[in-house]
Amino acid sequence: MTVHFIGAGPGAPDLLTLRARDLIAASPVCLYAGSLIPPEVLTHCPQGARIVNTAPLSLDQIMAEIAEAHASGQDVARLHSGDLSVWSAMGEQLRRLRALAIPYDITPGVPAFAAAAAALGAELTLPGQAQSLVLTRTSGRASAMPATETLEAFAASRATLAVHLSIHVAEQVRDRLLPFYGPDCPVAVVWRASWPDQQIERGRLDELAELAARGASRTALILIGGTLAPPGELDQGFGESRLYAGDYDRRFRPVGPAPRFPEGGQ
Repeated sequence: MTVHFIGAGPGAPDLLTLRARDLIAASPVCLYAGSLIPPEVLTHCPQGARIVNTAPLSLDQIMAEIAEAHASGQDVARLHSGDLSVWSAMGEQLRRLRALAIPYDITPGVPAFAAAAAALGAELTLPGQAQSLVLTRTSGRASAMPATETLEAFAASRATLAVHLSIHVAEQVRDRLLPFYGPDCPVAVVWRASWPDQQIERGRLDELAELAARGASRTALILIGGTLAPPGELDQGFGESRLYAGDYDRRFRPVGPAPRFPEGGQ
């Protein structure tokens, strides 16, 4: 018996990985976060599977479901939205599984920021604009931010910011970032990336509160940085990497009389 923790992606059911689909189809028990995972994903469950929506359950109740499946020798597909490596509450479940000696594995999923960037048609790391992406959030009731992890600290780098779980405090996000990025810094807000009712609002940092007010008060991602500029403006604002330059000597395309990596070299 194994508990398969599965990143179910940002929402679109066809953004599941093949591994995720196959594990769901092979597991007689499925625990899923019903507030964030569309019902279409559950169509991969085998006929007769026990399907449990964990949205109204406590951690103790979730673990009781897993322990019951373990006692019956039944694999569990444990579905979380997006990718499990950030803000998934997986860590506390894994700790309890280790204490109970219940086996588990982890299958990654498409994260929300990647789906949002795709919807925007944006590369978030462009030469001359940004080469780092910071995934962060503001403090909430469920989890406080460490004192060293502030929007101001991240903004000082001028990296592209992906601010999660913070649409309800968009005005605060705006005010804290303005001294670092300036009022005309491009921003985008994406609600329910990849879902049929996906919504996108683009504008400037000083307009962030107004942009946020145009959509729902949850399931939104705020993106800030020069790489979010409109295409016409953006095309004049970044250079080209050396990776595909004709005179760039690289392992898979040796160039010049004395290439660094001779053809066929390791």
